Amino acid sequence: MKTRTMQRLSATTSEPPIDAQPNRVTPLGIPDELLDRRSHAAARTLAKPRSTDGGIAMIIVMISILVLSILAGGFAYSMKVETKLALNANSEAELEWLGRSGVEYARWILAQQLMISAEPYDALNQVWAGGQGGIGTSNSPLVNVQREVHLGDGSFTWKITDLERKFNINLGNERILQQALILMGANASETTPIVNSILDWIDNGRNPRVEGAKDEFYQGLSPPYYCKNGPIDDMSELLLVKGITPDVYWGAVSTNHPQDAFQQRYGPTGPPGQPVIYPVGLVDLFTPMSYGKINVNTASAAVLQLLPGLDSTVAEAIVAGRSGEDDGSGLLGPYKNVQEVSRVPEVPRGLVGQLGQFCDVRSKTFEVEVDAQVGGYHRTFIAVLGRASARQVDVLTFYWK
Repeated sequence: MKTRTMQRLSATTSEPPIDAQPNRVTPLGIPDELLDRRSHAAARTLAKPRSTDGGIAMIIVMISILVLSILAGGFAYSMKVETKLALNANSEAELEWLGRSGVEYARWILAQQLMISAEPYDALNQVWAGGQGGIGTSNSPLVNVQREVHLGDGSFTWKITDLERKFNINLGNERILQQALILMGANASETTPIVNSILDWIDNGRNPRVEGAKDEFYQGLSPPYYCKNGPIDDMSELLLVKGITPDVYWGAVSTNHPQDAFQQRYGPTGPPGQPVIYPVGLVDLFTPMSYGKINVNTASAAVLQLLPGLDSTVAEAIVAGRSGEDDGSGLLGPYKNVQEVSRVPEVPRGLVGQLGQFCDVRSKTFEVEVDAQVGGYHRTFIAVLGRASARQVDVLTFYWK
């Protein structure tokens, strides 16, 4: 009996029940029971809604898309600019050659005009000036002149203006400059300072004239600069001269131009006053380049009034007398010589001989403006030509803007 009881106890202690067995250990050293609990907890956590984290992720994605879009847009814009610059660079050489071709075309036109023996003058009705041509044009190559010339992928238009239609300011004396300011309607108090300042700017003397200006005056300005003491090369230099304001320089069109960087117009008492609008400006009357004589066939009535003895009535009569078509009689159309001015009744007989000192019917200096375009790009070229003969038409200056 005792033996059976011991066997039962032995069997019971050697094989414990399943529930009483110890926890098994995983290869990581974590008991199965603990691992199961953590797995269940993680599963419950993942099963919970995570709306906050999803919203933050969506914002980050949107910001990333926005940044990438900005970068892509900037890159596309820069590439567009680079492409445009590349195309423009490719057109540079072609534009320049179109401009030079236009200048050569103008040289040919001026040379051909000089070869028309029936027109021993230069006038506004001729082809070079934009007119239909004179009495001899129909028998010359000028009859086929084109206003717009196409070359390759581009084209150019041209405009020729003679400079003898104005007075050469480098040859102007005190009387001519005073007459110019009188025509403009300048105040008497302005005349002497402006005239003497212009003469001081041109001559190479060191001492200023009465109410004029030399280096001492210009060095006191802000910014300071020096008096040129030499001939004027460009009319815009006058804007640097003491007393010359944009109103005096531009005249009636001064409202279309900004105020000069160095000067402002002041009233008699100092503060800014009401601008004075002059009917003509210095730029309408003078030129820095010409051979010295005024062409009576192209000059305006205002320019003719710079000459001694010519008032507004006589000057306007001379301008009106050159109108009409030249019929070969010398009574109509442009003047073939200065003496033909005597056909105008308003011109005093004694004045005709005096005009020969200041006037001519030919022009020798011309400004050419060529507008070239290729592939949507435009550039304006400016050249000054000096015509000595039909075989010698020189390019004096050439630039573009």
